Amino acid sequence: MSGIALGIEIVSVFFLALFLLHRYGDFKKQHRLVIVGTLLAWYLCFLIVFIIPLDVSTTIYNRCIARHAVTPVPSNVSLPSPTPGIVSNASTEHHLPSSDKIRSSDSSLEECSKPWSYIPRGIMPIFWRVVYWTSQFLTWILLPFMQSYARSGGFSITGKIKTALIENAIYYGTYLLIFGALLIYVAVNPKLHLEWYQLQTIGIAAANTWGLFLLVLLMGYGLVEIPRSQWNGAKKGYLLMKTYFKAAKLMTEKADAEETLEDVMEEVRKVNECIKYNHPLRKCVDTILKKCPAEYQEKMGRNMDDYEDFEEKNISYPSEKTLVKLHKQVIYAVQRHRRTQVQWSILLEQAFHLEDVAKNEGSAAKQFVHSFPHQEPESWIMRRLYTPTVEWYWECLLRPWCARILAVILALFSTVVVWSECTFFSAKPVLSLFAVFIQQAEQTHNYIYVEVVCFLSIFFLSICVYSTVFRIRVFNYYYLASHHQTDAYSLLFSGMLFCRLTPPLCLNFLGLTHMDVSISHEDIEPTAYTSIMGSLRVLPLIADVFYIYYPMLVLILCIATYFSLGTRCLNLLGFQQFMGDNDMTSDLTDEGKELIRREKRKRQRLEDGETRRREWKERYPTNREDTSRNRNVNSDQKEPTYTEMTTNRSSKYTRASNRTERDRIELLQDAEPLDFNADTFNDDPLDSESGRYQPGGRYLSMSQSNSRIFDDV
Repeated sequence: MSGIALGIEIVSVFFLALFLLHRYGDFKKQHRLVIVGTLLAWYLCFLIVFIIPLDVSTTIYNRCIARHAVTPVPSNVSLPSPTPGIVSNASTEHHLPSSDKIRSSDSSLEECSKPWSYIPRGIMPIFWRVVYWTSQFLTWILLPFMQSYARSGGFSITGKIKTALIENAIYYGTYLLIFGALLIYVAVNPKLHLEWYQLQTIGIAAANTWGLFLLVLLMGYGLVEIPRSQWNGAKKGYLLMKTYFKAAKLMTEKADAEETLEDVMEEVRKVNECIKYNHPLRKCVDTILKKCPAEYQEKMGRNMDDYEDFEEKNISYPSEKTLVKLHKQVIYAVQRHRRTQVQWSILLEQAFHLEDVAKNEGSAAKQFVHSFPHQEPESWIMRRLYTPTVEWYWECLLRPWCARILAVILALFSTVVVWSECTFFSAKPVLSLFAVFIQQAEQTHNYIYVEVVCFLSIFFLSICVYSTVFRIRVFNYYYLASHHQTDAYSLLFSGMLFCRLTPPLCLNFLGLTHMDVSISHEDIEPTAYTSIMGSLRVLPLIADVFYIYYPMLVLILCIATYFSLGTRCLNLLGFQQFMGDNDMTSDLTDEGKELIRREKRKRQRLEDGETRRREWKERYPTNREDTSRNRNVNSDQKEPTYTEMTTNRSSKYTRASNRTERDRIELLQDAEPLDFNADTFNDDPLDSESGRYQPGGRYLSMSQSNSRIFDDV
């Protein structure tokens, strides 16, 4: 059972990361390297969060074994004193007796029962090294390079790599300059003797410091906004008003995206007309055309018969650099236009559903009635279980109360986190509530309770941080849009953020639970994760000041988020945000309401048209079947050839073969019109001998001889 828990979590976390990436990314259209890089970054970060509880329970068991060891180390054996401020693996192992030196009594063995998820020694340190250094390689080296590669408008792999290297030269050069200056300072100063382990610890501390700085900002927003969003979601009409507000803003963005696409397509059209088939840059133009929407490709389809020589005319042709820039603009404009179109459709469905909820709240029949049928057919199980009555009770009655209860629970969790962040530095007495829970479970050796508390705690912290990453939007450069509408740049940027935020998040959690020996100030075995991170005593300023007092800033950030100070500042800067007491919000809400009403009328007309067609088919099924049957019969008949048609026409208007030439001549002459009073009717209107025409006659249809009326039908 020791490795089963670890294996189950490794597989489960992989499918969780794959599911989230499928929701936001597009596996069919985006580059495979982008998908693999983002999936690996997300997977490693989620894996760290889910494996930490197993590390905590295993460490508690190892500490229990160390405390209840009966045979101590002999007194004549001197133990090497550990390096001041550095807790290394070697020094820890001297304090811990090996399995062959431990002689425990039966009571101690019963008290230190092995947890079901116990991981043997030596596995977790190797696991953490691989996971941590892989994530750091991704976030600092590979993902920034792939990000520039994905945004590049080059037409070849070599061109994209060259552009990515140039863009990241300053990025990489800055870090190399800082690291080189640090090495020179250490080499020149004779008082500093840093070993490789200490240099490694300094690098890890620098990365964690940057991540902790951003972590507290994101956590302060999520601790307040997540419970408040659940509470506001239970209010009647709040979500509907916010949806109207989003509709007005999204329509503006949608119109801007369409205008940008039109401008870019106009530039592409000019380039397409300028560069002919035999120009050396024609392949680049064809590559740009492939990225354009299908309707624009049809309009700008070049004429393959135009064999003009581009060298004979004095025309200023665009350079390759200009085409690279245009290619980049086309990719961005098409992606943004597609994203706004999909988001508009999704927002319309949400608005229609919320309006249906508002209408059905006062329904006496207690059955949920939709204004429009579902776009996708429901499964048989949903039709059986999720009936209109069940849907009414859930949407109109149970869901608001469930949202309120969940909001209260999340608010309690947020309060516990804020209190623990402000008091976790106190080792005696222990004020952090997370540390109190873990220590009580450690005394009773209830490892399942330990893992459950650790999992819920770090899961809530990660939700507060990661949800903020998914919500924030930096203009149009970074934006995670669901329903496969996130571009490659934003996916890779999110992977970079996750890899930089997850290690300090886990260290902060271990500090809240006092599992970090630098917080508890006890000479006990540390967790495998903190042993890989190294001791921060090498940098006293960071260990004793920044890591202790900076997390207290989360209290100020929570207060600022509660009073919506950030939202008000954005409104003052011109970025409209949803606020109930703002005139601009009211105007945008009214505008969005009118837009939704207009779209609803448009869809209602389409639904009425479909209903009328359906009723017509149901009312007159026989006539349509006969018409279609006759159509099929006529189509099955063999079409006559041109020769057969000519022969039939000649036989119809000609009685004998000797009159064919005369008929052709007479057709070119001005023949007298037929008298409608002809007594007889003949096939040849110009042949008086056959009785077809007589001076005082009339048409055959008016004569008394009705025997050959339908001969010509």
